[in-house]
Amino acid sequence: MKKLESYFGKHVYFNSAVHVLVGMGIGMLLTYPVFGAHTMRWGIALLALGILGHAYPYFVKK
Repeated sequence: MKKLESYFGKHVYFNSAVHVLVGMGIGMLLTYPVFGAHTMRWGIALLALGILGHAYPYFVKK
């Protein structure tokens, strides 16, 4: 957890981008009943990118 905190602390723009992706994914999944199946696909894709963005610091070597 410390590695994740230090990486996101040093890379503020990457941190922002990852959290925007997750927020957009959650927002699209919440509006699924209004817009239909394409929103579901985009929501899941954006959430997957957000999760991969959170996992990225664990695989980066210093």
